[in-house]
Amino acid sequence: MESRILQLISALRASGVRISLAESAEAFSAVDLMGVQDREQFRLSLRATLIKDARDIPVFDKLFPLFFGVAPPSLMGGNLSESLSPEEAHLLAEALRQFTQDIRQRLERLMNGQPLSREELEQLAQLVGLNNTQDLRYQNWMAQRMMRALAFPEVREALKELMEQLAQMGLNRERVEQLREMIQQNMQGLEQQLQQFAGERIAENLSQQPPGESADNILNRPFRALSDADKKAIQREVRRLAAVLRTRIALRQKRAKTGQLDPKATIRANLKHHGVPMEIRHKDRTRKPRIVVICDISTSMRFCSELMLTFLYALQGQVHKTYAFAFIDHLEYISGDFNATNADEAIASVLWRMPSGSYNTDLGWSLQNFADEYLDTLNSQTTLLMVGDGRNNYNDPRLDLFTLLTRRAARTIWLNPEPPVLWNGDSDMPKYAPVCDNVFKVSNLRELAEAVDHLLSG
Repeated sequence: MESRILQLISALRASGVRISLAESAEAFSAVDLMGVQDREQFRLSLRATLIKDARDIPVFDKLFPLFFGVAPPSLMGGNLSESLSPEEAHLLAEALRQFTQDIRQRLERLMNGQPLSREELEQLAQLVGLNNTQDLRYQNWMAQRMMRALAFPEVREALKELMEQLAQMGLNRERVEQLREMIQQNMQGLEQQLQQFAGERIAENLSQQPPGESADNILNRPFRALSDADKKAIQREVRRLAAVLRTRIALRQKRAKTGQLDPKATIRANLKHHGVPMEIRHKDRTRKPRIVVICDISTSMRFCSELMLTFLYALQGQVHKTYAFAFIDHLEYISGDFNATNADEAIASVLWRMPSGSYNTDLGWSLQNFADEYLDTLNSQTTLLMVGDGRNNYNDPRLDLFTLLTRRAARTIWLNPEPPVLWNGDSDMPKYAPVCDNVFKVSNLRELAEAVDHLLSG
């Protein structure tokens, strides 16, 4: 109990609540006096001693149940499915056979009321970046990412198909509704389990956060888990990384000029010496790349694309030519904005002109815009760079147009903040990825900087 109280105090401090050592000691004294048997008295004794400003009460009310929460939600057991007659069980088995093994297993777990194990929750936390999240505003978003990793959207569609199939096969309508209700209630129970786990893990992360966080932690923190203060620190770090990359790339290009012997250039240079080779010429093994970048600046990708544009702006001296485009539900040419002397002003202009919305991304239509107006920007010396999560809201992905673009370009690189395991639902990445030369996961600043370095070293 004492360790949990200390974790709560650390999390409150990390959330901006000022708590002195004396106030911490008062909290322990109050708990000794009031006891912990009555949960409400226990909560009020901690709040009275730790919170001095009414503006901090919502923070306390949010964190307290995450450290001293209720029991995890329970799921309905498999009594209903076990009570099916042999004929009904046979119909259910036949109906389940139409689904893939993964979806079938998830439906069977829901019918049996089997919650996620601690090991499964830990694996999901590692997969979606929950272990690096230190902002409770992202509790719901992290829970949604875990649900997506568990293929919840596909399971919901499969449930609908399963019920329709059972009805067509002649299963009693009342029994069908009982099965539907049980599975839906268990799905809600799993969602609550994921919500509760996400909140508890973020609260634990807050309690372990050191007072002065290092830049290294900021580099590895997922973009969607950043607070407003973190974003300002990230933007400062981008400028530092861009300077490092600029020096590294310039040095690489300089060294490359003394590469392979160029016989033709050597002969031409020595005509003045009657063909006697006195001055040796070497082939330039690298050129400054020519880049066409198409950035998704919808809500889910806005900050990642903003950082990518900041990198390209800062590295203009190491790029022969950059054609920059941004899209949400249509494509816009934004290179003109980067004629300004200030990168922040240029990017702010683009983001103001193209405000983000919810579920309105249409990459297929944006590719059509590009093919109609800007196809001549691609040639055999151009690198096509896509920055986006490939989520297209079930619109036509226009794979035919994307394939045309990749064939015109020298190479195609896609930067995506999501790992392949999350390419489901409305994600068209399984269709786009095979056409690309490289697909890099860029969920944090370190991965983004490494991808930019790779882009400009090719």
